Formats: sequence, structure tokens, C-alpha cells
Amino acid sequence: MSTYTAWTARDSVGRIAVPRESDDKYSRGVLGVITGSTMYPGAAVIGVEAALRTGVGMVRYLGPERAAGLVLQRRPEAVTSEGRVQAWLMGSGMDHVERESLAQMVEALAQPVPVVLDGGALDLYDRAAGPVIVTPHFRELARLLDANLADIAAGPAVWARRAADELGVTVLLKGHTTYVAGPGISLSTASAPSWLATAGAGDALAGILGSLVATHSARIQDDPAELARLAASAAVLHGLAAERASGGGPLTILDLAAAVPATIAALLRD
Repeated sequence: MSTYTAWTARDSVGRIAVPRESDDKYSRGVLGVITGSTMYPGAAVIGVEAALRTGVGMVRYLGPERAAGLVLQRRPEAVTSEGRVQAWLMGSGMDHVERESLAQMVEALAQPVPVVLDGGALDLYDRAAGPVIVTPHFRELARLLDANLADIAAGPAVWARRAADELGVTVLLKGHTTYVAGPGISLSTASAPSWLATAGAGDALAGILGSLVATHSARIQDDPAELARLAASAAVLHGLAAERASGGGPLTILDLAAAVPATIAALLRD
């Protein structure tokens, strides 16, 4: 069994890209997003919202038409035209069998940039030309590995490491404790309140992670283990923002997203 190193808020500060005076929206990172579906368009709205509030320079949303309309209503600064990106986020809110955006995702995966695969895109990991991180929960990992759900629930740390080794990707296994396994690195974090067990939480985490990956795309190319550090940092931000939004009580996922900027500001200040 791999030994996991606890990843903290202090560790995460170094993975927050603070804009320089010379930066513009392109140099701050552009995240391409193909998420949501006709059945679950809200996942696209949540992911884009979380990504923009984490500090990416631009989001290009290229998902289904119904979801695109809702994304633009909520976040009119999102761009719905094709163009260069530094990273991709795909799969949140999609069915892994009936994927209406499959052709778009396969085309995007041919680009040699880092990609975050969530939800219905997890099994596309072997089509990617760039570094890959998958973000399953227990049931999704069981399906991906054709493994027993009870075994994964009983030993998530072991299974996160096994998945990373077998699939050749970085794995963020979601749960009350998040386990991240990548090439030569194993990290864990547990900063989330129990109130975070609610619909849409994974979509927000994917958006936060997508933003961090897009703003650190070059660093990932130089050091493959950086993808794991960014994933653990995303989990920390996700948990701390949820704690801030909750205040000890229930929260909605848009509450969490709205709390991300203040969470980042507090980390940078402290």
C-alpha cells in the first residue's frame, strides 16, 4: 500500500496563480469545457461558475446547446466559440453510455494539453494525447475498473493507487477523505464538512480543478506529478469554500462557488 502524504491549505497556496500586471485573459489560462447534457444541463452551469471563480482567464464552453444557453445566462463572460485552450474539462453531468458530445470530446482529446475527465467521460482516458486526471467517486471507479464497490469503499486509498498504476493516469478519488494518486506521488486531504454531501458537489470540484490545471498547464508538462498536487489543492479549496459557505449548516453548490474567491483571498493573506 502506498503511503499518502497529507496535503494542506498551506501546501495549496503555491498552486494559486496570482495575476501579474503583464497578464491578460489568455496568459492567465483558458479552460475548454465540454460538460452537461440535455438531461443534466445544470452540471455545466456549476462547473463553469466554479472555474471562473477560481481565477482562470477565460472559459470556452462547447457543450450541448441547452446547457450553453443556461451557462451564458448565468455567466455571460463565458465564450462559446472554438479556439486555443490550455486545458480541458469534460464529462460532468453526462451519461457514460449516451454521450451527445462524444465527437467533440474525442476531437478535443487529440490536443496535447492536460485534461480533467469527470462523470461520463472517465472511460475516455486512453484517447487523450496530453496528461490526464480522472475524478471518480466510488461507484464510478468500480465501473471503470470492473471492481467490487464494497472493496473500493473498504480501501479507497489502495484502490486510488491501483487505478493510477493500471490506467496510467492521475486519479482523484472523491470521498470524505480525498485520495490523489499520480506518477510517484500519493496525497490525501480531508477539509470538507459533511454538509457537502449534496448534488453538484463533484461538478464544482471539477470546475475548480479545471481552472487550476489551465493556469498551470506548462508546469504540468514539465513535471507530471504536478497534476496530483493541483488536484489535492482543488480538493482543499473545494472543502474550505464549502465550510465557509456552510457556516455550520446546509449549503447549496452555488453558495460554495460564490465562497471560492474569499477562500482564495484568505489563503493568500494567511
